[in-house]
Amino acid sequence: MPNPKAPLRQQLHEVMRFLHYSMRTEEAYWGWIVRYLRFHRDHPHLTPPHPQPLSNRIGEGGAGLSPPSEGAEREKGWRHPRELGAAEVGAFLSHLATASAVAGSTQNQALNALVFLYEQVLHLPLGDIGEYARVSRLPRVPVVLTRQEVAAVLALVEPAWQLPLKLLYGSGLRLMELLRLRIKDLEWSRRQIFVRDGKGAKDRVTMVPEALVEELQAHVRQVRAQHEADLQRGYAGVALPGALARKYPRAPREWGWQWVFPMDSLTTFAPEDGGDPEVRRHHVPAEYLQRAMKQAVRKAGVAKLATPHTLRHSFATHLLEGGTDIRTVQELLGHKDVATTQIYTHVMAKPGLGVRSPLDG
Repeated sequence: MPNPKAPLRQQLHEVMRFLHYSMRTEEAYWGWIVRYLRFHRDHPHLTPPHPQPLSNRIGEGGAGLSPPSEGAEREKGWRHPRELGAAEVGAFLSHLATASAVAGSTQNQALNALVFLYEQVLHLPLGDIGEYARVSRLPRVPVVLTRQEVAAVLALVEPAWQLPLKLLYGSGLRLMELLRLRIKDLEWSRRQIFVRDGKGAKDRVTMVPEALVEELQAHVRQVRAQHEADLQRGYAGVALPGALARKYPRAPREWGWQWVFPMDSLTTFAPEDGGDPEVRRHHVPAEYLQRAMKQAVRKAGVAKLATPHTLRHSFATHLLEGGTDIRTVQELLGHKDVATTQIYTHVMAKPGLGVRSPLDG
């Protein structure tokens, strides 16, 4: 149970940390909670107003509910989610489907966020939400680049970002899995990459491409030199997952825990416990690689909506085209169900058993 006297934002944070949810999930869920409450603030006709002032129930002045940039004059009309319920959640989800025209996965994420709020934070299970407009989620064929297109795009990526994007294609990693790699996750003798706490909190092993071994080792040597210079400057080290930093106080500065792809600059972090600011080195932000990929795709003249994640799709498809067993590809990708991996058979160069078109004779 979170502190009932704390602002709603702080209550969500407490529960998320207790259950070991990622910060990205916490930020996404809080964004949906704010949109949900703003929707019912702007559409008061959907539910009768509650006579009790909001600030008495979520913290001083309503702090933690409305965005910090909004002044007290915007607080009027905000209502605590305790005043709302299943019917209001259904109305919000229907609005997303009809007025906002969101994708099915987006609507599902909003539903998950609100169910989490009521069940885990407020301990008020929603029960049956009832009928609401659902977004039909049709199966989509992933965007896949040909081998020639991959080569053309990677050749035009800015030199600073070529190695991480090549590794995405050569190992099938997700973008955040790549960025969160630490030195200890690289097993050179076996040419393996250990993915820790990937999607679904699962671990797995994938490959280090032979073509990238020399380049990646040279990159790691540069990172080590940077790390040793950081130690001489007395920096606090990297962030560690969970409570590892408290259990192993020296670990944030140890070589094995350093990021494989760190930022060039150091960042000052304010500890959550209110202690003195600490100078740390964060990993490269995802936006840097997304921007570099977008620019390279445009320069290469590839008329596809290709992102860094497209390289993962291309990795799987090209392995299957090369005759790799689908179960092996499933393990490398970290898919729970082989049915998820089978979607790539629809975009192979020769789907099925090498069937030829009747026009080809």
